[in-house]
Amino acid sequence: MRYHNITKDDMLNGDGLRAVLWVSGCGHACPGCHNPITWDAAGGLPFDTAARKELFAELEKDYVSGVTFSGGDPLFPPNRDEIASLSQEIRQRFPGKTIWLYTGYRWEEVCGLPAVQLADVVVDGRYVEAIADPLLFWRGSENQRVIDVPKTRALGQIVLHPEPHYE
Repeated sequence: MRYHNITKDDMLNGDGLRAVLWVSGCGHACPGCHNPITWDAAGGLPFDTAARKELFAELEKDYVSGVTFSGGDPLFPPNRDEIASLSQEIRQRFPGKTIWLYTGYRWEEVCGLPAVQLADVVVDGRYVEAIADPLLFWRGSENQRVIDVPKTRALGQIVLHPEPHYE
């Protein structure tokens, strides 16, 4: 697997302060994508031991809520096994941290994948520029869903993760 960046103390891609791993590779090519440089699966850098250590060093911080996998698409077929393996390792080493995963695939297409089963939240669906809204929490366009994975699995129907409410 290859990646472009590890963002630290991110507040835009999930609940709380997060580490974000921006992986390489995406076959959706959504018009208006904010990160088209990540589409090329051969782009970026190898996700090697040094990158893993950098990501885990962020997750060791008490104030970091968890990790978010974005890109590109973490579920681009060549990324799936390594994202699942990395998710499993994070679950074991950091049981109190949450895993968020952004994908252009719909839940119904990927819900059985190991990486999805290990996530706490999946933001699904392609970005659609015509229905983009900068005021949406954690997603770019209205068609995308912020799915609470454990509740969805338990109930057998999609349960959305609650949005924050500010007064």
